[in-house]
Amino acid sequence: MDLAQFFLGGLPAWSLLIIAPLLFAAGFVDAVGGGGGLVSLPAYILCGLPSHAAIATNKMSSTMGTTIATIKYARRGYMDWKLCIPSVALAICGSFLGSNLALLASDRLLIIVMLVALPVVGGYVLFKKDISPKTPAFPFGKTVALCMLIAFTIGIYDGFYGPGTGTFLMLLLMGVARLDVFKTAGVTKSINLTTNVTSLAVFLVNGEVLIGLGLLAGLFNIAGNYLGATYFSNKGVGIVRPIVLVVIAIFFVRLVLQLLGIF
Repeated sequence: MDLAQFFLGGLPAWSLLIIAPLLFAAGFVDAVGGGGGLVSLPAYILCGLPSHAAIATNKMSSTMGTTIATIKYARRGYMDWKLCIPSVALAICGSFLGSNLALLASDRLLIIVMLVALPVVGGYVLFKKDISPKTPAFPFGKTVALCMLIAFTIGIYDGFYGPGTGTFLMLLLMGVARLDVFKTAGVTKSINLTTNVTSLAVFLVNGEVLIGLGLLAGLFNIAGNYLGATYFSNKGVGIVRPIVLVVIAIFFVRLVLQLLGIF
């Protein structure tokens, strides 16, 4: 196998015209508002990869990009380690469970559940003027418990399917756990990186990942994540809401098309 075959995973050379810009855009979106998988996963599928290979390879590239954004957020002081560490522990459990289910089960039921849930989530964001919490923070013990529950639940989803994970985490951590937007960003990245690494390990063991393609795509994802993390640090709360709304809208349309067998 030559280098071209290794890095393209058997895909034609024109696939780079799809993968390069979309993986860069996915990294930017993921760092700012979460949900980069809504852009990156379709990129792989459009290039002709089977769904399992697309999901597995997407985990490699998204792990690379999320690592950069997580490091950048940690350096900015967004990580509350007393919340991140227990959340990460539950995220590992959830992602491991979800990834193993993904190797066995159809995602049709999950799509139907998401189609019911997304309008509710979208309505919440659309009609709430500010998605960052205005109510007082919970006692620390309750905050930790809520973060752990969110990490486990979304970890299952991310391991099983993935797109929209960052968005759901941000919404739940702000709306349910009442974290401020910057603390939410840090906890979201710690959970998302953990679920990516855990599910990637499961897919690697089962031989589903196109390693060369994942590494190549990951470089573009890293660039997008780096720029997105910088942009978030400069713009803060103001940029999160519109990004989240756009991501939810894209996700909903994509799920409908997938359920109808069109995409």
